[in-house]
Amino acid sequence: MEIRAAGPRDVDAALALHDALVPYLVVTRSSLTRRLTAPAVPGRGAFAALDDGELVGWASSGLIGGSDPLDGELRLLVRPEYRGRGIGTSLLEATHADLRAAGATSARVFADPSSVDWAARFGYRQTRQVHYAGIDPRKVQDSPEVPSQVSLVPFTEVDPRMLHAADEVAQRTKPGDAKISSHPYDAWLADIWNSPDLVREVSVAAMYDGQIIAFTRNHGDRAKMWSRMTSTMPEYRGRGLAKLVKSAALHRAADAGVQGAYTANYDGNAPMLAVNEWLGYDRIATHAVLICPL
Repeated sequence: MEIRAAGPRDVDAALALHDALVPYLVVTRSSLTRRLTAPAVPGRGAFAALDDGELVGWASSGLIGGSDPLDGELRLLVRPEYRGRGIGTSLLEATHADLRAAGATSARVFADPSSVDWAARFGYRQTRQVHYAGIDPRKVQDSPEVPSQVSLVPFTEVDPRMLHAADEVAQRTKPGDAKISSHPYDAWLADIWNSPDLVREVSVAAMYDGQIIAFTRNHGDRAKMWSRMTSTMPEYRGRGLAKLVKSAALHRAADAGVQGAYTANYDGNAPMLAVNEWLGYDRIATHAVLICPL
């Protein structure tokens, strides 16, 4: 068994592994290629486990932008027939070392409930649950009526500085365990706006009086997409704007040929869970949110 840093040669096998085990997480070729061809920096590691040249396990780490204290997150996958052989332990140790080198104080992972006891051996504790759901955009119901003086615009027509300001508010007020202070504009521009898998034409903002009052941001490709953030500015909540922008985005996705749209929400986020239920999302899986001090 070989555990090593992942590289561009692993893209095809890593995509196949993700699609086989967690297809709803929407890992795209463009985003994975960008990660694996970028200069290595602490906190953005990717590690491959191979058996006789075959990829059987994968782990990746990342830093939660704007978190204070700095928090890390990771993903860990092992093919079912290879579990129980120490592969997960080796991959976990590699990601922990990478996050510590970046100065992260904790690691967060969304894990299948069956792995909670195993993860507890390394200091992980469960804080909540996260629910994954998906929908065929072609089956979403008709959009609600757009309120007077509100306009819906795709991100192709949005000023990134204006979106960054709205995203700052969204990150600070969203449910979750990480404490978000600020994600500097230049870093946000590189991480979010210039991400190769940000699908701007199917990401939508609601504008009122020259300001963004709600938005939904989608990442993916022409086959499937992932809703990474939907938020309404606090003073405009309770008016159905999240439902409005998500519905508009799904209709735009259907027109673009996207066949699968996916999202995730914490179990305590009742308003967004209700929005997704109204839109017609179907529950796919539930994972435990686990956090470990580093």
